[in-house]
Amino acid sequence: MTVLGVGAHQPSPGPADVGDPPTPGPPGAQRILGGAVLDRLPPPRRPVATRGPGTFAVAPAPPGADPGAAVRFTVEVEHGLPFRPAEAARVVEATLADDRGWTGRLGTTFARVGADAERDLRVLLTTPATTDGLCAPLETRGRVSCRNGDLVVLNAVRWAEGIPDYAGAVADYRRYVVNHEVGHALGQAHVECPEPGAPAPVMQQQTYGLDGCRRNVWPTVA
Repeated sequence: MTVLGVGAHQPSPGPADVGDPPTPGPPGAQRILGGAVLDRLPPPRRPVATRGPGTFAVAPAPPGADPGAAVRFTVEVEHGLPFRPAEAARVVEATLADDRGWTGRLGTTFARVGADAERDLRVLLTTPATTDGLCAPLETRGRVSCRNGDLVVLNAVRWAEGIPDYAGAVADYRRYVVNHEVGHALGQAHVECPEPGAPAPVMQQQTYGLDGCRRNVWPTVA
């Protein structure tokens, strides 16, 4: 399995998260995906638990996955969460395939695979406690998401509720957090709001505030 690194377009150490600065970790090697229509994930059918078993249901692979894609990934949902793996997978897959995403920005191609296939990334939807465990040594504090090695760990509370700056637009926040954390796996570092009123770069830590920028979920916009 290829582990995707933090450094821009070259192997680089460390996990990288939505909230806190990266902490040195194992080295990795970069890889890169492609176009689709976005599905909206319905609201959760019950509240998101604080803690789960740390085991996952893997969304089945779609037919006709691109065998030549640079990044092969699974989408997995922690058991007990009120989200169906197939629904979460459609959102993640469509986000990564959109031409406004990393495909348009870097020329990266992605393919979602099943549980038994070789993969480069695991995209995990997790309870806050499991998020903290998988993101360590990063301090996610049950609040934010992270990328740690070949794991893209999406905090299910944020997935369900979004953040104040994305009030009424939770589906957009999900696209943002997928693009942000996968961006770290592709070697992209955090950036800041360039100026008030500008679209927020997708690698800005928007979960902690827009700092005068306008919300934006796509790598190609800023």
